[in-house]
Amino acid sequence: MSFFESLPPATQALLATLFTWGLTALGAGLVFFTRTVSRRLLDAMLGFAGGVMIAASFWSLLAPAINMAEGRTLPAWIPAVVGFLLGGVFLRLIDRILPHIHLNPNAKAEGIKTTWERSVLLVLAITLHNIPEGLAIGVAFGAAASGMPEATVAGAIALALGVGIQNFPEGVAVSMPLAGEGLSRRRSFWYGQLSAVVEPVAGVLGAVAVIIAEPLLPYALAFAAGAMIFVVVEEVVPESQCNGNADLATMGAMIGFAVMMTLDVALG
Repeated sequence: MSFFESLPPATQALLATLFTWGLTALGAGLVFFTRTVSRRLLDAMLGFAGGVMIAASFWSLLAPAINMAEGRTLPAWIPAVVGFLLGGVFLRLIDRILPHIHLNPNAKAEGIKTTWERSVLLVLAITLHNIPEGLAIGVAFGAAASGMPEATVAGAIALALGVGIQNFPEGVAVSMPLAGEGLSRRRSFWYGQLSAVVEPVAGVLGAVAVIIAEPLLPYALAFAAGAMIFVVVEEVVPESQCNGNADLATMGAMIGFAVMMTLDVALG
């Protein structure tokens, strides 16, 4: 057993989500070298991020949830379906309440009306995006600690690696538009990395929750998957497709899916 595997699952989740936050900060840090990034590249990055999230939702979350539910009182598909839909409903409720604005230049502010600056609303949009990612990582490490063969520490690490890889372009996607709107490089970087601070919080909460309520594991895994799919369909895909770069964004999504699938199958 490695040193990392000997750590409590909440600590594992914390370290893993600090890693994903770090890659977000690394992407946001590119603003110190350039203030702009081509829209084509940004859309390809967003497509890549969406592909990673879709693959992670199935390979790292839904498939283990279904396997864990086998042999229990209810049919195996019920926890997966219920958890998946609840994850989408949860994100929809937050989406209606939390003030935010998407990266699309023509997007209007959503959620409760506020006078907050556009920069703050952009950060809140990406923060909303990062909640299910941190939750998914935490639930994955909590599931691995349960001892069920369907969930492993290696699989949770693969999920964290995939999320971290797609967080790098997310950091770019936040800091560059802010710099383009006239914010200083330092403020643009600050807001860019700040969007992922929620991941360690959600990760630890996810790990602790499933340890306390182990019978809810299949539901929790599917819940995280549903929340991630909601973000992809509601935000990531539309924003990557609305600037005339649909084919490039689609290929980015295909590559992102392939990368996450490879990580999960090879490591999990």
